Amino acid sequence: MRPLSFTEMKYEGIVIRPPSEAGSLILQVTLGCSHNRCTFCPTYKGKRFRIRSLDEIRGDLAEARRYRGVRRIFLADGDALIVPRRMLIPIIEEINASFPDIERIGVYGNAKSILKKSPQELDELKQRGLGIVYLGLESGDPQVLAEIQKGTDVTAMVEAAHRVREAGILLSVTVLIGIAGAQRSLAHAEQTGKVLSEMNPDYIGALTVMIVPGTELARQYESGQFVLPDTRGLLAELGAVLAHTDVTDCLFTSNHASNYLPLRIRLPEEKQQALSIIEHVLSQNRTDLLRPEHLRGL
Repeated sequence: MRPLSFTEMKYEGIVIRPPSEAGSLILQVTLGCSHNRCTFCPTYKGKRFRIRSLDEIRGDLAEARRYRGVRRIFLADGDALIVPRRMLIPIIEEINASFPDIERIGVYGNAKSILKKSPQELDELKQRGLGIVYLGLESGDPQVLAEIQKGTDVTAMVEAAHRVREAGILLSVTVLIGIAGAQRSLAHAEQTGKVLSEMNPDYIGALTVMIVPGTELARQYESGQFVLPDTRGLLAELGAVLAHTDVTDCLFTSNHASNYLPLRIRLPEEKQQALSIIEHVLSQNRTDLLRPEHLRGL
C-alpha cells in the first residue's frame, strides 16, 4: 500500500485546518477568506480571495486518488462554505466518486456563508457527506465582535449555529481567550459562555489570542490601545467562559498550542472538575501545570 501523502497536491500559500482535521486530506476549494478583515488574523492577508475552478479541484482530486486510506477530507481555505450550491454540490460529488469510502467532509464556515445556505441546501449537503462545520465565534460580546471587525453579530452567529445543528451537521465553535483585552476580559467571558449555551454546539475549542506582527491587533497592542491579559487573567477568563457555558452534550477543549492550560472535557459532566483545576492553578500558583511560553504558538 502506498503511504498516505499529499505532496503532489497544488496548494497555494498558507493552508490551515482545525486540529481535529490533522489526518484529513486538505482540498483547497477557495483561496483565502471572503471576509479577511478580522483584526487578529494574519493567515490570508497575502491572498486575494477567489473560488478555484472545478477543473483545478478535479486536478487535485486526480492526484489524491492515487493514495489509499483517505477517510476524511477538509475543504480549505478560510470559509469554503461560501461556495455557491451550484458549484459546491459538484465538488462533493467529485469527492464521493473519487473516494467511495469517505466518512466525513469538513469545512470552515462563518455566519454569512452558513446563512446564505437555506435549511434545504444544508440538508442536501449533509446527505451528500458534509459532516462538520467549524464556526469561529471568537466572542459573544457584541462590542468585542465590532472591535475585532468580525463582520457579523451575535444574533447571526446563533442563527447560523442553529441552522447547522438542525441540518444534522456537527458544529464546532471556536472562541478566543484574551481577544477582549484586559479591561473587558470577564464581560467577554460571561457573554461568550451565554452565547455558547444558546448555540449548544457539539464541540467548543478555546484558543488564546496570539499577537501576530503585521495585524491590526498588533498595531493596537504596540500603541497601547490593546492590553493583553496576563497569564492569570487569561486563566480566569477561561474559567469564566466555562462557568457560564451550559450545553447539552459537548466536547470542550483548550489543548491548542496557544493555550496555557490544556483541557479536554465533556460538558456538562466534567465542568465542575475543570473549574476546580483552574481554581487550583490560580490559588496555588501552579505554574508547573501550564504550557511553557516557548512551547506556545499558533
